[in-house]
Amino acid sequence: MKALVIGCGRVGSAVAKGLASEDWEVTVVDEMEDSLQRLGPGWRGGFVLGHGMDTSVLHQARAEDADAAVVATDGDNTNVVIGQVLQKRYGIGTVVVRVLDPARAQFYAERGLQTVCPTQTAISVLLDTVRATSAEPAGAA
Repeated sequence: MKALVIGCGRVGSAVAKGLASEDWEVTVVDEMEDSLQRLGPGWRGGFVLGHGMDTSVLHQARAEDADAAVVATDGDNTNVVIGQVLQKRYGIGTVVVRVLDPARAQFYAERGLQTVCPTQTAISVLLDTVRATSAEPAGAA
């Protein structure tokens, strides 16, 4: 299986390494060459330097051959646009986009884009934890 990861920050690099460890053929795209260091010295996947909205960069990364894509740059708008391009123009069946704004994540999820919202996950876990520990007798935690 071939995966394309757009964005090689903490999240993107961890996803790329995780997929590679499961024998996926992974290509990472990032604007900063230094980001390659996050993948480690044993990185055997591909790395394309450039912006994920640039179609020539996506072509160089062989987006047309990808079975799946993860878009995890530091910008919600960028992630959504790239995700839609990968889905519609390149026909990638599995495109997962990180969106930090819960309202925006829900909006695009309702329109068919697979979104992951770490902000909403944090809110849910924090609420659940507060509720669970508040229900315990004093000193039980």
